[in-house]
Amino acid sequence: MGLNPMICIQCPMGCSLQVETDQERGIKITGNRCPKGEAYAIKEITSPTRTITTTVKVIGGDIRMVSVKTKQEISKGKIMDCMKQLQDISVPAPVHIGDIIITNIAETGVDVIATKEVHRP
Repeated sequence: MGLNPMICIQCPMGCSLQVETDQERGIKITGNRCPKGEAYAIKEITSPTRTITTTVKVIGGDIRMVSVKTKQEISKGKIMDCMKQLQDISVPAPVHIGDIIITNIAETGVDVIATKEVHRP
């Protein structure tokens, strides 16, 4: 049995959740003031995911880096694999918002896209 305190980030209320896990009774959530808190806590305990945001190098651009993000959330356990793959990436200018920088990063099925415009000088 484990007790996991967490703050819900699904709405502005920021409820202090208490998540109790038990093999016999499953997951019990208290402290949520709306249904989003319960869904958030269950997802965080059973299958946490995150959106990665970072930068990659640009070759021949008016700036040297472009901000990127994963198009969807990925499994939290795949974050380091994704970051390792991204650290050596460089893209040629121009770069447009929404351009796919990497397809299927770290075999997650998720693409990494540009979130900023980079022009040629």
